[in-house]
Amino acid sequence: MKTLLLAPELFTTDSGIPRILRLYLKALCEIAGDKDRVRFVALNDVNIDSADLRPYSGPALAEWTACNREKKQFVRDVLRLSRGTQLIICGHVAQLPVAWLASLLRPGLRYLLVAHGIEVWRPFTFWERRALKGAHRILCVSEFTRRELLKHIRLDERRLVVLPNALDPLLESGADAAAISTSQPVILTVSRLSSSDRYKGIDHLIAAMPAILAAAPGTKLRVIGRGDDAHRLQDLAREHRLGSAVEFAGFVSDEQLRHEFARCTLFALPSQKEGFGLVYLEAMAAGKPCLAANEGGAPEVISALSGQLVPYGDVPAIAAACADMLGRNWDAQAILACAREFSYPRFRERLAPLLST
Repeated sequence: MKTLLLAPELFTTDSGIPRILRLYLKALCEIAGDKDRVRFVALNDVNIDSADLRPYSGPALAEWTACNREKKQFVRDVLRLSRGTQLIICGHVAQLPVAWLASLLRPGLRYLLVAHGIEVWRPFTFWERRALKGAHRILCVSEFTRRELLKHIRLDERRLVVLPNALDPLLESGADAAAISTSQPVILTVSRLSSSDRYKGIDHLIAAMPAILAAAPGTKLRVIGRGDDAHRLQDLAREHRLGSAVEFAGFVSDEQLRHEFARCTLFALPSQKEGFGLVYLEAMAAGKPCLAANEGGAPEVISALSGQLVPYGDVPAIAAACADMLGRNWDAQAILACAREFSYPRFRERLAPLLST
């Protein structure tokens, strides 16, 4: 079978959607038989370094193009590479109309959508609706995302299948990561610090810090990420007179991020709109408990064995939960076992039959 993957981007940024689509590419190449071929088109990537691509590809990868944000080129490349293709996997609903157009021109061509989260929790455009109705299957990262999508369009519910995200094996910290500890309690949070992402709840974490410090003196909050909202958050920390108790570390490499997960005491991201919450898996893979809001897809990832859930925006509840979590002796091996439920091999195993039926 010839398969074509469409992606907004694969390597230009390291946010959640590109990361999971890299795993789709890796799985497609590994699932492919001797005569099967895989291709992909990435809209926003300028060029793709072979060193970046190599861990996510294989002999089945026959051709790819990076369109440097040129939408017309993206459409042309998709239509060109769809010749002889039996299956298109579309990595974002905004690109789905192009897959639908290709299916009109290529009778027998099927296309699937990967529904990640917030991008499908809304009313759809006319062309998106047309394309959604023609999709052979929609792979939803969580049951929450599946329900939200169905609120905005009437579809045969049997075509919407929950396929949870997986942890990138290249980013796994290893079983010994849980053994790393620091003498000072550290709460780690990782997020884009952009004004459009204020729903992530970083400001709620900062506001909770005075109460956390009263219960657990010496606790430090480390904020990893960058964006146009960073100055507001830094001002908020100053307003609460938190001083060195809050550290803004900015952007860090994958290697440094693994170290951050390994050395923290707990991970906290009390976000309102996580379609799945891939970053929770990264913390769990380091054996660390997670604090999340009881919203979106997070409750499908975090259990009583791996963390706690709090009402979104409830600063006293966030403070109380963090203080409780900092004072508990968590079973790192149980947390690692929870993370393994979302391993890449399990993801690949679940994906394979969805491609052929």
